[in-house]
Amino acid sequence: MARLPFALYDAFSDTAFGGSQAVVVSCAARLDADARRRIARELGAPATGFVTACGADSIGARFLSAVSELPMCGHGTLGLMTRMVELGVLSWNGDGRIDVELCLPSATAAVEIRRRGDGRPVVMLDIQPPRFSRKSLDPEELARLLGLGMEDYEPAWPMETASGDFVHLVVPVRDLAAMGRIGPDFGGLTRFCCEHGIDTVATFCTEAERPDHDLHVRDFCPAVGVPESAAAGTTNGALTSYLIRHGIQRENSDGQIVVQAEQGHEIERPSSIRSAVSMTAGTIARLQVGGVATKVLDGQLHVPDETPG
Repeated sequence: MARLPFALYDAFSDTAFGGSQAVVVSCAARLDADARRRIARELGAPATGFVTACGADSIGARFLSAVSELPMCGHGTLGLMTRMVELGVLSWNGDGRIDVELCLPSATAAVEIRRRGDGRPVVMLDIQPPRFSRKSLDPEELARLLGLGMEDYEPAWPMETASGDFVHLVVPVRDLAAMGRIGPDFGGLTRFCCEHGIDTVATFCTEAERPDHDLHVRDFCPAVGVPESAAAGTTNGALTSYLIRHGIQRENSDGQIVVQAEQGHEIERPSSIRSAVSMTAGTIARLQVGGVATKVLDGQLHVPDETPG
């Protein structure tokens, strides 16, 4: 029986039992695709990260949900990088900063880790700004699937798709009251997403419960195995890009934009996601998303000896 160390993190949360769950399985280089799939399904977390290679400035990994492999994962990256810092695989420089490359099967991404005043790592992942388009969708059908009326949409801003590592349907909603009324028909929403090539339905409003936050977000992802995400880095990167695109959020005098979003409140897993943007000549030059992750469990997986290939 092989034993693999693992840990469970609540990503985008300062405390346990908030944020989005991410499992990190260390020493996973010898696991084959079937073993990774079975472990991710057994653990059942929104994301399980398998560490396939480690270096002083480079980490190789694969991310899986309970139903499929993910091309990129914000909350998985927070858990994975926090785990690498806690295990001493990644070491702080003199300025309390670590720059590391995340190597995935089909892409690489820069990750910047800063040591917070209390010593905890703040992980910021670089993601590519999404491409926007407008699909021919029936807004009345979507409203019905979300349990809303047409009057609950924010009329000033359009519904658009943001395509990057995932395809997000960005849905502006009028206010917090409407956000709280959302009650999806998940079976119908799954069919809707599959028919239109959509991975997540990202609803948001610019009214927030926390006074220091800019957005309130609910992200529905049944097509990729998560009915409602408690926290999603790639989604919030897409939403921040949307805000900039439509002049809702503007840069400061340093050409910077920071958006603090809250998510997960309605499913009792409150989260805080930070998006940081550098602008050059009116366009996004760098887009980062991140926050902190809190460890809630660690131990060992016991898997059959034949599982590692």
